[in-house]
Amino acid sequence: MAPDPQDRAEFVHPAASHAKKKKAPSPFAIAPISAFYVFLAANLISALYAPIQDCDETFNYWEPTHYLSHGYGLQTWEYSPDYAIRSWFYVGLHAIVGNFRRLLPHPTKLGEFYFVRYILAFICALCQVLMFRVVSFTLNPRIGLFFLIATVITPGNFHSATAFLPSSFAMYTSLLGAAAFMNWRGGVRTSWGIWWFAVGGILGWPFASALSFPFLIEEAVFALVSTREGFFEAFLRVTRGVVAALLLVMGDTLVNTFFYKKWEIVSWNIVKYNIFSSTGGPDLYGTEPWTFYFRNLAINFNIWFILALLSLPLFLIQKAISSRQYGFQSGLRTIVFLSPFYMWLAIFTLQPHKEERFMYPAYPFLCFNAALALHVLLNAFGHSDPKTLFGKIPARFKLFVVASTLFLSLDVGLARVIGLYTGYSAPLKLYSPLGAGVAEEQGLGGRGDNVCFGKEWYRFPSSYFLPRDMRPKFVRSEFRGLLPGEFSEARTGFGFWSGTWLPTSGMNDRNEEDMGKYVDIRQCSFLVDTRYPENTGPLPPFEPDYIADTENWEVVKCEPFLDAAKTHLLARVLWVPDSKLVPDKFRRKWGHHCLLQRRAQA
Repeated sequence: MAPDPQDRAEFVHPAASHAKKKKAPSPFAIAPISAFYVFLAANLISALYAPIQDCDETFNYWEPTHYLSHGYGLQTWEYSPDYAIRSWFYVGLHAIVGNFRRLLPHPTKLGEFYFVRYILAFICALCQVLMFRVVSFTLNPRIGLFFLIATVITPGNFHSATAFLPSSFAMYTSLLGAAAFMNWRGGVRTSWGIWWFAVGGILGWPFASALSFPFLIEEAVFALVSTREGFFEAFLRVTRGVVAALLLVMGDTLVNTFFYKKWEIVSWNIVKYNIFSSTGGPDLYGTEPWTFYFRNLAINFNIWFILALLSLPLFLIQKAISSRQYGFQSGLRTIVFLSPFYMWLAIFTLQPHKEERFMYPAYPFLCFNAALALHVLLNAFGHSDPKTLFGKIPARFKLFVVASTLFLSLDVGLARVIGLYTGYSAPLKLYSPLGAGVAEEQGLGGRGDNVCFGKEWYRFPSSYFLPRDMRPKFVRSEFRGLLPGEFSEARTGFGFWSGTWLPTSGMNDRNEEDMGKYVDIRQCSFLVDTRYPENTGPLPPFEPDYIADTENWEVVKCEPFLDAAKTHLLARVLWVPDSKLVPDKFRRKWGHHCLLQRRAQA
């Protein structure tokens, strides 16, 4: 039996009749411009101090960007025209930003590196404040405030806000897409929501588009139970968003066709490799147990991760025991808002290959879920009815408990951030003697010198740290996977950047070693190596102690580097002061990350 039209009318989008009375200002309300400054300050700290955690950021994004800007750089197999699973559109946008820095006074390559990071910090803050604003007026200003706090005081934002990675870019667009879907003021913005998630998926990481599914399901449900006119309007909204996404696919394809000199839909190539590959796909690069993301998120979000996991049960309990309505049709909208985090965590927990950066697109939803959960808990905890258990607790004690918990979260987050910076920032500081960041002809070494990497190849922060056309090279270590090659610098054929389309040798998608990626160590003017004094056992044959080889190498500069293998778990996760008051078991153990220069032979 068909529903009566009078019954169906009540399911028209609430945005169609949005005429709420003005409410008194909330004591938790923060002006968006003030929130923007808070987000920006946290992101600028990330831009200045966050170590590069993943060598994929260096080799798959900073190096191709360096090639576009400076004509040389390291090339991974993903950029080989035989595979073409990386988008030049995404990289090119960052190259434009870096090249703009060259127009400003005192240009240096290191200045370009940090300028790109500063712009990423600004863009991320802009996206975050738009989400904050929508959460504040759609739900509650207090939830918006908690969203801000959960974002800026947790190490997760320190990692992700300014990382040059598609997953960070997808995080930005997830913020914009979620804000568009959530915001029904003045009309439904489904088209914009689809567009922003499409931008993140097409230019960044295709899988991030899946975060839009709960919002699209919500749109479909309302369309099916709406009037004929409402259904048609929903169809138009979705169609506009899909058409815009298809146009973006065409634009991205044209850009990549220019660089690869053949028709390539890169987003499809990424999906094909990760899901349908016959050579092993991403599992070749390691697998992790199902607990990986739970441990990782607990470290990077501490109490906020627990709150995020509890958010849906807490909301359902609140709806079950409360007669009040909180502005949603039977709580459906809130459940939709809470769903993306759970969906993303479930999907990627089931995948064998796991990396921290895969969680970046869902970080905004984690913070949102945690904020709503804390809001629900405080509603119950702050109950003043003396007949209830919570109502018998003194108000000052409640305030003390809540404030102490937030301060503890802040302290743990700061300890994690400081620990990361002090433990792993050596690669960002090591190259100053070469003249990185100063005038072109200052510093050690000559133009075109080779700076070589053995076992420390994956800690190389990018060619932006090597001035005067110095080239990164690899000498053989115990690593037996595939190292990056070099973009061809030949000037041939029509167009620029011939290295993006010229055939490459020694590339494969099976992570198999290619001996052509190494140079003889005698070709190295400089060498980067790390020594861990606590490791007293015999060294592998291909990883000798170059620092101790004073006959051939002279130490130019050393920076302390955390010896993770010898450091207790607590001191690896959080900053622990190097004090005699701390038991030796819990003190951090250190190595030396050093830049060496070849001695002149007599």
